[in-house]
Amino acid sequence: MQTAAYARKLVSDRLPPQNDETVEERVVTRLERQALLTGRKPPVACCFLLYEAALRSPLVDREQPERLSEASRLRNIVTQVPSFERAFSNALEGPTVLIETRDRERYAFAEGAFASELTADPGSVARVTESLGMIRTRALDPDESARFIERMVKGRE
Repeated sequence: MQTAAYARKLVSDRLPPQNDETVEERVVTRLERQALLTGRKPPVACCFLLYEAALRSPLVDREQPERLSEASRLRNIVTQVPSFERAFSNALEGPTVLIETRDRERYAFAEGAFASELTADPGSVARVTESLGMIRTRALDPDESARFIERMVKGRE
C-alpha cells in the first residue's frame, strides 16, 4: 500500500546505502506485489496493521496517507492502526506477515534490521498468529483506523 515515492524513501534511506539500480529494482518489486491487492479474482483478503509511529514518520509524504485511505476502502482490505496509547511494544519489531495459501498452507515472515525469516514451522506460525492477534485487539477498529488515516490526510493539506 506504499506509493512509489514513499517506497523509494524507505529503500534508499538504509545503511549501508544501496546503489540507484538496486533502489529502483526494489521499488518496482514492491509496487508489483501491490497488484495482488486488486489484480486477483477472487481478490486476496488482506489485513494490515500500521503502527501509528510509521504513519507519523518524517518519511511519510502527503500522498502516502491518501493511498492508505483509498486502499482501506477496498472490500478485500482491512486496515487497523495500533495507536501510541494502545499498542504492545512488539508492534515496533518490524514487518511481520502471515500468509495462508489456497491450499491452507500457512507461513510466517518476519523482517528485521539484519535478517529476515520465512517459515512454515507450525510452532513459529502459531506464535506469530498469536502475537498479531493480540496486537489487533488493542488496535483501533477498522472504522476508527479509517477515520484516523483520513484525519492525517486532512492534516497534511
